[in-house]
Amino acid sequence: MDDKIPQAAPRPSATFDEYTNSEIRRAASTGIYDIRGSGAKRKLPHFDDLLFLGASISRYPLEGYRERCGTEVTLGDRFAKKPLELKIPITIAGMSFGSLSGQAKEALGRGANLAGTSTTTGDGGMTPEERGHSKLLVYQYLPSRYGMNPDDLRKADAIEVVVGQGAKPGGGGMLLGQKINDRVAAMRSLPKGIDQRSACRHPDWTGPDDLEIKILELREITNWEKPIFVKIGGSRPYYDTALAVKSGADVIVLDGMQGGTAATQNVFIEHVGQPTLACIRPAVKALQELDMHRKVQIIVSGGIRNGADVAKAMALGADAVSIGSAALIAMGDNDPFYEEEYRKLGTTAGSYDAWHLGKDPAGITTQDPELASRLDPEKAGRRLANYLKVMTLEAQTIARACGKNHVHNLEPEDLVALTVESAAMAQVPLAGTSWVPGQGY
Repeated sequence: MDDKIPQAAPRPSATFDEYTNSEIRRAASTGIYDIRGSGAKRKLPHFDDLLFLGASISRYPLEGYRERCGTEVTLGDRFAKKPLELKIPITIAGMSFGSLSGQAKEALGRGANLAGTSTTTGDGGMTPEERGHSKLLVYQYLPSRYGMNPDDLRKADAIEVVVGQGAKPGGGGMLLGQKINDRVAAMRSLPKGIDQRSACRHPDWTGPDDLEIKILELREITNWEKPIFVKIGGSRPYYDTALAVKSGADVIVLDGMQGGTAATQNVFIEHVGQPTLACIRPAVKALQELDMHRKVQIIVSGGIRNGADVAKAMALGADAVSIGSAALIAMGDNDPFYEEEYRKLGTTAGSYDAWHLGKDPAGITTQDPELASRLDPEKAGRRLANYLKVMTLEAQTIARACGKNHVHNLEPEDLVALTVESAAMAQVPLAGTSWVPGQGY
């Protein structure tokens, strides 16, 4: 008989896991917090936790080969003389020249144009390539005011006042010195090669009353032609949406914490804000209570990846969605073709998030001329347009299966949830029951 006592297998801590331990060692070694790009990487309740109830006996589906399902959307017809008329309910989110290469910005414009939708400038101003290749261009008006001038405001087709961003609500942006070349420095009136940190709030207002004044100023500058968007991070969506509407916004852009960023503190990305899924229904409720749902449009962003996500956002009350990270991937970011180079940077394709360093092998999140030249704007634009087309077709397929002749006719009644958390956030029944958590039945 063997008297040796069996030993239990080593058990890693769920609290102090391998990644957490590596972060502690990194912080202890460097004395600085971690900065990265992209969005939250922790698992969160998301659109995958919802399912559609397709039509059967109690509902009639539409035949895809001969019955139309509309996807067009009008943005900004509350006050603006010239609202945006989009062919698809998917827009391109604001990503700056500076965080992205000039070639990437041009590709975004080309892809949006081919798909019949709009793209957005991001921080740092408007580039000629972007304006020249974008039929519909939204100009972001941020706390930094980098690159902002009345002439570019008038050249834009809409203005997006950025109050918050999903990856960092309550925080400002970063652009490290290695990405501030001569052109970026000139556009932003900054010294070349010096780290830039944007303000976390606008310098000329402290609340919704001031926001109302600012929106009126922007309308006067643009002769009341351009729709005014207000972008909010997903923190307090009910109150922020209501206040933005009362301040005179035409469109609300609601960005959840799965939304990406060019660069900010990792602790911010992972621990501030709410999941996109948790933000939509409170914002829609605010619009409904003000009798403004569908009158003031709501664009949802933060982790939109496919047509199913688009359809689910529509069913929960959105008028459109916006994509950023997914658009970069469609154009070639994190492509396994560059796996060897990603490994040299200490990462892998699919995990690369050091966008702030400007060493992106795909030539997208960089200002290095040699790397940026790898991206062909025409080819990348076509790839983006193909992706947008597929997303739209997928959303149409789901809408038809639910018996709807327009994606905007999807509704919460078409959805069930797989988990208690997602059911509570989306305010739809848990699958197989009639129970909506928090509603007492």
